[in-house]
Amino acid sequence: MDRRRVWWVAGTGVGLLAVAVVLAVLVPGREPERLPVRAREYTDVRVCLLTDEQGVAGAQAARVWGGMQDASAATRAQVSFLPVMGPGTVANAQSYANTLVQRKCSMVLAAGDLPGQALRAIAEANPKVRFVVVGEGASASNVTAVAPSADVRGSVAKIVLDEGKA
Repeated sequence: MDRRRVWWVAGTGVGLLAVAVVLAVLVPGREPERLPVRAREYTDVRVCLLTDEQGVAGAQAARVWGGMQDASAATRAQVSFLPVMGPGTVANAQSYANTLVQRKCSMVLAAGDLPGQALRAIAEANPKVRFVVVGEGASASNVTAVAPSADVRGSVAKIVLDEGKA
């Protein structure tokens, strides 16, 4: 091969490479596929449930928890639960109830007799927190009682929906 031909082939190769680089930079390519956002944005409303040692597996707690989740789906209120562990005394349960107040729960619900007694015991000392107990009678102005014979899930959902809209 003569020199002129070698230079011509080399020049053509460099030119084709330059065209490929320019096209790769200037021609819009396919953007990488974005992953769907799976994070759920919550409001600043926190609704907490105090349960017995069974957590939300207990029959009464499951109905209350279901109502809380229904309302959370509609209002994006944050919902959580805390089981009372240890001795089955009101004093022990009160420490767990106070923990939920310290967590800045705007509403605290109780499922079961012991958690309900604990909420009634701390309600007057925490007037800015709304308490909901499944059982008979309210003991303070910030305590709402839901009759256990009623549609507990629906009643709780309505109460939490109202809190989420406030």
